[in-house]
Parts: sequence; structure tokens; C-alpha cells
Amino acid sequence: MLHDPVLPTLLRMAWPNLLMMLAQASTGLIEMWFLAKLGTEVLAGVAVVVPVLMLMQNMSQGALGGGISAAVARALGAGDAALADALARHALVLSAAVGLAFTLALLGFGSALFHLLGARGGALAVARDYGQVVFAALVLMWVMNALASVVRGTGNMLLPGAVICGGALLLIPLCPLLIFGFGPVPALGVAGGAWALVAYYAVGSLVLAAYCASGRNAARLRAGPVHWAPMRSILTVGGLACINPLLTNGLIAATAALVGAQAGSAALAGYATAARLEYLLIPIAFGLGAPMVALVGANLGAGQPQRARHIALVGGAIAFAIGESVGLAAALWPEAWLRLFGSDERLLATGAHYLRIAGPFYGFFAMGIALYFASQGAGRLKWPLLAGAGRLLLYAGLGWAVLAATGSLSAFFALGAVAMVLYGLLILWSVASGSWFAPPR
Repeated sequence: MLHDPVLPTLLRMAWPNLLMMLAQASTGLIEMWFLAKLGTEVLAGVAVVVPVLMLMQNMSQGALGGGISAAVARALGAGDAALADALARHALVLSAAVGLAFTLALLGFGSALFHLLGARGGALAVARDYGQVVFAALVLMWVMNALASVVRGTGNMLLPGAVICGGALLLIPLCPLLIFGFGPVPALGVAGGAWALVAYYAVGSLVLAAYCASGRNAARLRAGPVHWAPMRSILTVGGLACINPLLTNGLIAATAALVGAQAGSAALAGYATAARLEYLLIPIAFGLGAPMVALVGANLGAGQPQRARHIALVGGAIAFAIGESVGLAAALWPEAWLRLFGSDERLLATGAHYLRIAGPFYGFFAMGIALYFASQGAGRLKWPLLAGAGRLLLYAGLGWAVLAATGSLSAFFALGAVAMVLYGLLILWSVASGSWFAPPR
């Protein structure tokens, strides 16, 4: 991580992680594809739960998980194996506690939240049935992602990739079995998809915990006391980083609610289905970003700041190329994506309209997300978080005013595209300008 050529090292570390993240993103898509067979109302109901579930995923994996990986990488880069072991234990305890807190909060206030996000009637009932199951198992999600982040912080991207890819394969038969039933297994409907995800989190947690406790991981999971100092090392980056998924998922949830209020449930389902491509870009960018967290953290820990910045810029360029390819394909052939999940004309029209306007600019979003993760490794998150807040204010804030004044979804979606471009460029400037190396205030 400290001496080999940057591009080959980054690609060698990124490919298993990228495969892992594509597999993890596919778990939601597999489930959504089967749930779409139950009707547009089910899609609309699940659509208001998904931003909340993705918020938990991004906070546990990319935010707090990034803080865990960065802290472990810096400890190993400085040659402190004992601290790395302590960080593994504290990461597990901290993540389990945070997951439990979110479980209690969302089980208590989930229905009110779904109503606020635009679910009504049958869609609201679907959201409740689905949300109660997945929210009850959030501790498993947080624990699995914490342990995967400990392993990634050591530079090992292959094992988390293998665990999560195996989980995606498990979901292919399990989702339809629990949703539609077969033989002695009853049909659970929309709740069956949620139970399939719970099984995935449980198995992944057990496998990763066994590996970290076995002694084969450079940061070993051991029993011991819990102290504030290792948690502070994680939260210095990971706690602050939790703001970013709040901004990203809050943006999609708020804009979906605006579209639903303006054009109805079918349009809400169409926009939410199209926006799932953004959720696909986040794990793709994280596939590159997680190695960048470890590489940047290790190089800064070893006193090599210029190499750390070079790693970030190379990774950002790769993420831009991937995101732009996905966005252009979606803009040219939007229905190839949308028809996987529904055939309602209003759903197809709204989703295609959004993808044709915003898709060509997806490269800026992917680049910004990848550079955000690199900034986690550097422990410098001011500009990435300001960029995320600016995107939220421009698209959801000003966009609400534009939509209320004109009623034009075209203007609303165009504003979203502009916000995406500015987001990526601001984070790129913050890294390229050397803001990482300014003395902290």
C-alpha cells in the first residue's frame, strides 16, 4: 500500500471490493424484481422504505465503516498492531449499539415517517409490513458492515467480497421462496423479501466474526475492556461521515415525496425506480472508495501525503468513467432498466424522463462519492459534507420552489442534474487544491 505503483495497486484492491458492492447492490435489486410481481402499489410502498434502509446501509458501511477502516489502516500504517486489535473490538461494540438505537427509533416512528415520505392507503400498509421486519434486524446489518470494515482496513478486500457475493447468491432462491411460498413454506408476500434480507445479514455477520476472531486477520477480534479513546479514533471520521448518507438519502426521499405529491403514486414509483440507479452508483463508487480509504489512511500515517492525493485523483477518474458509462446507457435506453420493475405507463414515463435528463451527469456523482471516501481516509470531510449539503439545498430546496411555481418535472429534474455536477466538481477541487494538507483549525 505504501510503495507499489498506484494504478495497479488500486485496481488490484478494488476489483474484489467492486464485485462485492455490485453483489450487495444486487441484493436489493433481486428483491425488488420479485416484489414488483406483486404490483405497482407494492413498489410504491417499498419505495419509501428503501431510502431509510439505504441510509442505514450507507451509514454503517460507508460512514462509520469508513471511519473504522481508516482508523485500522492508520494504526497498521504506524506499526501499532495492539491498537488495531482494540479498534476491531470497539468497532463491533459501537456499531451494535448504534444499530440497536436506530431499531428502537424506527420501530417507534416508522409509520409516521412513511406517511411523511408520501405513502398513502395500500402503499402505507405495504411500507409498514416491510419496514417492521427489516428495522427489527438493523443490529445485524450494522454488525456485518462493521466487521467487513475492520477487514478492509487491513487491505484485505477479498474476504468481505466473497461473503457478500455469497449472500447475493443465497438471496436468488430465498427471495421468491419466502415471497411466493413453495410446498410447506407459506407465502409471506412483501414481508418475505424483508425476511430474506434478515437471513443474509445474519449469515454474513457470523462468517466475518469467525474470521476476525480466528487470528488470521491483521486486526484480531478479542475480548477485552471498552475505552473511549479507540471509539473516539473511529468517530473522529466515522461519526462526522454519517452526515453524508443523511444528506444523500434525505435528498432522494425528499425529492421522491415531491414527485409523488405533484404527479401521484405511479410517478413516485417511476422516479424511485429510476433513482435506484443512483443507489447502484454509490456501491460502485464505494468499491473504489474503500481501498482508497485504506490506501490514503496508510500513506498519510506513513508520512506520504502527495502519494495519498495521487491515489485519490486516480480513483476519482476511474469512478467518473464508470458512472458516466452507466448514466449514458440509462439515458439512451431508460426502459431497459425500468421495465425490469413495472409496466405502468405513468411509471415508465416519469422514470424515463428523469433518466434522460440526469443520466448524462452521473459521472460527476460517482466521482464525488469516490473522492468523499478518499477524504475519509485523510480525515478531512469539511468540503465533501458542504458539497452534499449544497446539493440537497439546490435540488430539494430550490427544486421544491420551482416545482410549486411551475409544476414542471422537467425543470425539477434539470435542477437535480445541475446539483449533481456541482457536487462532484466541488469535492474534486477540494482534493486537487491540497486542502487535505492545510493545518487543521
